[in-house]
Amino acid sequence: MDYFLYLAAGALAGLLSGLFGLGGGIIIVPVLVFLFTASGWSQDIITHLAIGTSLGTIVVTSMVSIATFQQHRMIRWPIVRSLAAGIVVGAFIGGFAGSQLSGYLLQLLFGCLMVLVAAQLVFGNPARESDLPSSGLLGGAGFMIGALSSVLGIGGGSLTVPFLTYRGVVIRQAVAVSAACGLPLALAGAAGYIISGFNSTNLPDGSIGYLFFPAWLGIVLASMPFARLGARVAHRLNERRLRQLFAGISLVLGVRFIWINSPLVLGS
Repeated sequence: MDYFLYLAAGALAGLLSGLFGLGGGIIIVPVLVFLFTASGWSQDIITHLAIGTSLGTIVVTSMVSIATFQQHRMIRWPIVRSLAAGIVVGAFIGGFAGSQLSGYLLQLLFGCLMVLVAAQLVFGNPARESDLPSSGLLGGAGFMIGALSSVLGIGGGSLTVPFLTYRGVVIRQAVAVSAACGLPLALAGAAGYIISGFNSTNLPDGSIGYLFFPAWLGIVLASMPFARLGARVAHRLNERRLRQLFAGISLVLGVRFIWINSPLVLGS
C-alpha cells in the first residue's frame, strides 16, 4: 500500500511542479509525514526524513519541468542566474539548519508560510516589471528563498512565484523561473539533509542520510510524466486563474498544518 501511495503522491507532486513551479514539496512532505508516522517510526526523524526525501524528488521533477518550459521559451534565464547564486548557498545552509529543528515546529512554520503566500497572491498589488531588483538584490532574495525552502523541504516555488509576481513578472514566466531555480535549490538542500543525517542512529533500512530511497524512487517514477503535463497546462491557463489556484492550494495546506501542529508546539 505504501508504494501505491508513493506513486500517487509523485503523480500529484509532478503535476503541481509543472503547473505552479512548486517542486511538489507541499504535497510530498505531508504525505510522507503521514506514511512514516503510520509505519511507527520515531518522531525525531520523521519530518526530517520526509523533507530530505522531498528535496531529492524535486531534483527530478524540476528537470522535467525545465525541459517543458524551455520548449515554450518561458524561462527568463537572466533572472534565474541572479536568483540561483543565492539559492544554492541558502539551500545548503538551510539543509543543515532544518535538521536541528523540531519536526512539529518545522510543520508549523510550513503552514504559516503557506498562509502568507496565499494572502500575498490575493491581496498584494504587483509592481511594474521595471521595479525588478538589481542582480545583487535578487541574489539576496535567492539566499532567503533557498534557506527557507530547504528548511521546509519545498521546491521554492511557494516563495519564488509570489516574489516575482509581486515585482511585476507575469505569473507564467514566474512559474517557469521558479521551476528552473528549483533544481539548484533541491540539489543543495538534499545534499545538506543527506549529509546531516549520516549520524542519525534510528533511520529505517533504505535510508541515505535523511533520504528514504524506496519513497524517492516511487515518487520520481510517477512524477516525471505528470510534471510535463502540468507545465503544458500552465502554458494554456490565463494569469488570473493561475494565481487563484496557486493561492487556494497554499491556503488549504497552510491552515491544515497550523491546525494540527499549533497545539503540539505551543503546548510543549
